[in-house]
Amino acid sequence: MSCKPNILVLFYGYGSIVELAKEIGKGAEEAGAEVKIRRVRETLPPEFQSRLPFDKVKDIPEVTLDDMRWADGFAIGSPTRYGNMAGGLKTFLDTTAILWRDNVLYGKPVTFFTEASTVHGGHETTILTMSTYAYHFGMIIVPIGYGIPELFQTMTGGGPYGATHLGSKEELDEMERKIAKFQGKRITEVAKAIKCCNK
Repeated sequence: MSCKPNILVLFYGYGSIVELAKEIGKGAEEAGAEVKIRRVRETLPPEFQSRLPFDKVKDIPEVTLDDMRWADGFAIGSPTRYGNMAGGLKTFLDTTAILWRDNVLYGKPVTFFTEASTVHGGHETTILTMSTYAYHFGMIIVPIGYGIPELFQTMTGGGPYGATHLGSKEELDEMERKIAKFQGKRITEVAKAIKCCNK
């Protein structure tokens, strides 16, 4: 069995969360991972879906349970919805009970990322509420701590909980990109160490 880890970057959303996912994926690839970027299926009613910019994610496949089984490590992201993850991500995670039953994700590392339109709009609470999923599956939660200098300097997104984006700015800034790539590297390092130990 190869020690090269498989990293699944899983997200819901259409704006800067997509760019965060891609930057995390780049960081994971640079650290030696095989990476899949996947989105969850939209669950909003049709009258809301017509307003969504699907063109930003049309080339990103929808996630399957087989993608979850494939992964040695996970980065899971969602824009904040009132301090919590978006309903679309929660709906998908609710379908993974068969993975819980079969202990598929037990002991696998996971990290989380988000974006919010204001500085105090739920960056930290959204990551914390997403993380409750990992506790029930016995996963290993991997924060980024203050492992990169940009976390002491950023005035927009990013914190010890994980990569974030201040959504009132349209584009990710350079610090947000560096933090996201670092998070991809970090989850890869942990997933590789676990996979090699179990070889």
